Amino acid sequence: MVSFGMDRLAALSMIETGNNDRMVGRAGEISRYQILKREWRSVTSSTRYTDPETAKAVTLVLIERRAQAFQANYNRPPTNFEFYALWNAPGQVLNRRVSRTVAERCQRYANLCDWKGTPTRYVAKSKTGSGAMLLCENGSR
Repeated sequence: MVSFGMDRLAALSMIETGNNDRMVGRAGEISRYQILKREWRSVTSSTRYTDPETAKAVTLVLIERRAQAFQANYNRPPTNFEFYALWNAPGQVLNRRVSRTVAERCQRYANLCDWKGTPTRYVAKSKTGSGAMLLCENGSR
């Protein structure tokens, strides 16, 4: 499950809820990974939705099921892009037709997994005639 950049589950939690264990989605999704309750209950009877370890265990079972279906369909493991599609819209990726909206989310997720840099905070120093001059926090341009 580990990619070149961020761990897939860490990236999933970050992109779904910003690691917020108490987040409840519009469709009633629960936990930091935004799991539908019926899917959660297919794995466990636990109601510890806000427990990160329980949520991780449930997520691992669910994504493994989906990854196995992907492997059976495509004869290879999913890329980071496809991994998120399996999480966010499994029917779409397994039917080989991913919507533009889902594809954009998948790309953001894949970028997060593959990212190797460190964050750089930029602040506007001054306004010039042609626009703002941006400087790194350390003062370099």
